[in-house]
Formats: sequence, C-alpha cells, structure tokens
Amino acid sequence: MNVLLIGSGGREHALAWKLSKSTLLDELYVTPGNPGTVRHGRNVQLDLGDQKAVRNFILEKKIRMVVVGPEAPLVDGLHDRIAADPKLAGVTVIGPKAEGARLEGSKEFAKEFMLRHNIPTAAFRVFGKGQLKEAVAYLDLLGNGPYVIKADGLAQGKGVVIAQGRKEAEQALKEMLGGRFGAASERVVIEQFLKGIELSAFLVTDGNSFKMLPAAKDYKRIGDGDTGPNTGGMGAVSPAPFADRDFMQKVHDRVAAPTIRGLKADGIPYQGFLFMGLMNVNGEPYVIEYNVRLGDPETQAILPRLQSDLMDLFEGIASGTLSERHVDTDDRTCVTVVMASEGYPGEYGTGKPIEGIEAVLNAYVFQAGTAENDQGELVTNGGRVLAVSGFGKDVEQAVANTYRNVVMIDFEGRTVRTDIGKDLVKSQAPKNVTTSA
Repeated sequence: MNVLLIGSGGREHALAWKLSKSTLLDELYVTPGNPGTVRHGRNVQLDLGDQKAVRNFILEKKIRMVVVGPEAPLVDGLHDRIAADPKLAGVTVIGPKAEGARLEGSKEFAKEFMLRHNIPTAAFRVFGKGQLKEAVAYLDLLGNGPYVIKADGLAQGKGVVIAQGRKEAEQALKEMLGGRFGAASERVVIEQFLKGIELSAFLVTDGNSFKMLPAAKDYKRIGDGDTGPNTGGMGAVSPAPFADRDFMQKVHDRVAAPTIRGLKADGIPYQGFLFMGLMNVNGEPYVIEYNVRLGDPETQAILPRLQSDLMDLFEGIASGTLSERHVDTDDRTCVTVVMASEGYPGEYGTGKPIEGIEAVLNAYVFQAGTAENDQGELVTNGGRVLAVSGFGKDVEQAVANTYRNVVMIDFEGRTVRTDIGKDLVKSQAPKNVTTSA
C-alpha cells in the first residue's frame, strides 16, 4: 500500500519510522517532511489547500491511505475534502473530519461534549466578546485561584494561562477577549483548577471500536523543575509509574469508552487517533483536553514501545475491523528528551550545524526542526530541533541511557532539560504539576 504522511516534526519522523517497518507498506511519501523522514520515505512539497494538486498527487502515486500528523489540516477539513472527491473514493484518511476535529479545535465544544456524556472534567464557564465583566465576576466563584483560562480555538499551544492570582487572571481575560489570539480567543473557557499529575493517554479508533495505545507523561516547561514558560514539550516518559493498571482501567472505562460512545451517539464519524490529556487527581482521571492526533514529544516515547504493526491497525480502521486487531507493547520504559534551540519558546536562531548524531548508540533520534544547508550539512531549523529516545528496564535506567546519548549530540545554543523522568524515579515521589496545553 502507498501512504501519504502529512507533517514535518518529530512526531511525523517517528510515524514515518514506524510505518516503514510494516510489511504492508509499499511506498511512503511525506509532505513536507524533514531530513529525518527522508530516511524512511520520500519527502514531497504539496499545497494541502490546493484540492486539485492533492487529488492529482494521490492519483498519480496511487495513494490508498493519508495519515495526518498535525491538527490544523484536520480542523481545516482536509479529510472532508478528500472524502467528498469522487475521484478519491477508496482513499482512507487517518484523522477525523472537521466535525470530529472540533474536539481539539474548540475547547467549548469539547467541554460541552464531556458534560453531555458524563466524562469527568473540571467545572467551567464560557464567555464571549463583550462579556469581560461577567467573566471577571465568575472568578469570584472560584475562590483565590489558581485560575485556568483557555482560548476557545487553536492558538499554537499558547492559548492557556494558569494565573496564580486574581490580577493575572483579569489581565489574561482582557488580553484574550481583546483579540490577543484573533478568532481563537473570541470566546474563552474559565476552568476550575485541578491539582494533580498530568498524563497523556492515547487511543486509535475506527468510530465503533477502539484500542488503547501506550500512555506517557510529558514535560511542558522549558526549565528544570517545571520552571519557565510552556513549550510544545521538552520530554516524555512512557509508561508513567503513577498510571498503574487500576488507573488506566478507569481511563478506559470512564473516559475512552464514553468518548467513543458519545461521538457515535452524536452522529460524529471519527477515525484515527485521539489524545486524552488527563489529570490524575488522587487516583481519579479528569480530562483537561482532547487532541485529535498524537502528541509531540509523546509520540517519540510511545511508538518505540508499540510492538504491533501500526499499518495493521490502520488497515483495521480502513476496513472497520479494528476490534479484531491487537496492540502489543514493550514492557520496558522509554524516555524521550527534546533538544531545543537557545531562546525557545521565544525567538531563536537557525542554521547551527548539528554534530554527533552518528555517535548515538542504543537509542533513537527523531528529527523535528532540522534542515540541510547548501553544503549538505544538517543544521537547526526550528525551536525544538530533535528528540532522543532511549529504553531501560525502569525509569532510572531509561533516563540514564537517554541522557548518555543526549550528550553525544551538539549544536550551538542547544537547550536541554536535565531532569526529564527524574521525578518518577522510585526514590522520589511524583511531583504535582498543573494544567497545561
């Protein structure tokens, strides 16, 4: 089968690597891809907004499956356009149509969905333009804070503020409702603050049945000890020791199953991945958010642990037989550490030569913000440059293995957290962290 994979980050490199291992795969094309994905398929430039160009490419290359990595094309209706094109009949898209993608594209939609289907989540209220006074008044009902304030729409991962005090919360509301994120913050969600430890849980579904994938804990803050501004993610650990079998059974029964049932009951077709951002509050799962794709960098930690053929799971989606497929998982721990550019998540430079990848041993390197310069050298080309993923029999060994390889790689201004996974080592208690996005 010929497959088109959409995206250019570390998540897509990990997907390309995993798909390339399948005996079901004939040709893999990645748009736009990066210097890492080209090792597993062919990178191509394709304007996803040009339906004619998309159709011609799919027909010319005999693509039978389109795997969508990031959320934006799904929210924008890429799946809908392919499904509505009679010339593309029979092409399977891994990723929901626009209606299902609203689970990520609109926090208000997601919260109302959870409320309707009795899925545990924080109490909330939604406010629109012209309702600043009412929004500020609602803060009084939440006590002294902290306060969780979210832009309703997609805001490139920057649309969530956890305000420690009332003044900060009021300022966030003024900025968001005042147009800070454009249309994304024309409406805002104010949530009850939940104290606990976060977990990223994942499933894959054909719209009727679903299969749980490995879960992971990720680390959003730029600095050690969860300090500094939020990023797209600076590392991940899979599995998370605090997410034991009993907790994951609760996630399955109270979150995953009701979500898939709810989508079906609401008449929303859904196929592909679903990311459930959870808070473990005293052993009970609460949903912070849904994402309609895999996470980054969690993907770089969970796919190395997935022993099943990913293409086989996708075939189950295409044929509606996912219930007959099996998910087998490596029992070892995988720790992923992101190497970022100096200045990220703010302004950063690019074009810095990357050295030492060839010295990595017994670990995976997934490229994200990389490029090749005119001399053919691998250089930095983004905020998050690459991720190193290593195994161990437990968290402590996986941490040691991964960091042993991280030090092999160097580029000017490299930024790395030195504490990924160390809070989960048995000798240390898991640290409570707060809601993030």
